[in-house]
Amino acid sequence: MPPALSAELDARVAAASELLRCTARDHAPAVFATSFGAEDMVLLDLVARTAAAIRVLTLDTGRLPQETHDLMARARLRYGLPIEVVVPEARALSEFVGANGTNAFYASLDLRKRCCAIRKIEPLRGALAGAGAWITGLRRGQGVTRADVAPVSFDDSFGLPKIAPLADWDDAAVWDYLRARQVPWNALHDQGYPSIGCAPCTRAVEPGEDPRAGRWWWEQPEHKECGLHRRPAQVAIIAPPRVETQGVGVAS
Repeated sequence: MPPALSAELDARVAAASELLRCTARDHAPAVFATSFGAEDMVLLDLVARTAAAIRVLTLDTGRLPQETHDLMARARLRYGLPIEVVVPEARALSEFVGANGTNAFYASLDLRKRCCAIRKIEPLRGALAGAGAWITGLRRGQGVTRADVAPVSFDDSFGLPKIAPLADWDDAAVWDYLRARQVPWNALHDQGYPSIGCAPCTRAVEPGEDPRAGRWWWEQPEHKECGLHRRPAQVAIIAPPRVETQGVGVAS
């Protein structure tokens, strides 16, 4: 039998669930963009359990590990939710690869950022057009570039409220939830990959390393973002909906 949720984690779950419901109600249409990482699987499970009217999408960059595709298939079967797959614009990607090579991102920071822009940023920008809010699995414990993540903020780059229901969850809370609720996770997590992106840009990390040390490991830590969550991403904090769960208030 899986372990039960602790009282502390149960309160966190209640707060995150209520934030999802409030976001769906107050910022329709709300969109959850998932990469199928551990925290995103927690959110997918919560979206399914709350039955909130939230559109779910994922970015298929064309370079994802097979393990991520396997998890997508498992998630579809488990939850029965429509998960929209967003892909890069074919011409832009073809021109970039043709001019710079298949693995141009290793050559320079500029080329890596251009690759990320074509494979991630611009497809997501198109997918979020008309959305009322963008829900993410960002957490403050994910690395130095995310230390100031707020549960509710405004993303100036995408022009949307940005909702991070798990902002204050630590690794233990994420994994306690996954195990207690028997939520599937990416097999690469069991092979030393705390953060998983495109296959050629992700490696396993050593014990004690920063969780994002395996992402773009040839770059400096302060550069380890693809551009979806650039700093400062939260340029104007907005008031989150007031949530009361067993005496616990959620505030930004």
